[in-house]
Amino acid sequence: MSSAILRQASAVARAASRSCAFSTSAVARKDLVQELYLRELKSYKPPPQAQDAHVGVVKNFQQPPAPQPPTLPADLASELSAYDAAEPTFAASAKPAESEESSGPTGAESFLAFLEADEPKAEAHH
Repeated sequence: MSSAILRQASAVARAASRSCAFSTSAVARKDLVQELYLRELKSYKPPPQAQDAHVGVVKNFQQPPAPQPPTLPADLASELSAYDAAEPTFAASAKPAESEESSGPTGAESFLAFLEADEPKAEAHH
């Protein structure tokens, strides 16, 4: 008798699993975790803040002092005439100028010569 009940129960379970395996109803498509999350978000109430919560955290604003305008020197004319009379100083050249024929190719010419040069052949290691 118990085997007959077990056979009937297994047959009902198989039939139910075949018919409900690919359910597309709206109830089956609900995301329970998302619903719980959204419900908790909607019901969340942040604790009220005290009116003086900012004290000690925010500094009081103090406007910086106004800048002072620059002042012109009293004897501006004499300083300008001294500047005009001064001889300009030039930086001394590091090396004397040489002719290009004696120094060889420089700049772009030497770079192009380097690019056109043959690569050294690798030695065979034994």
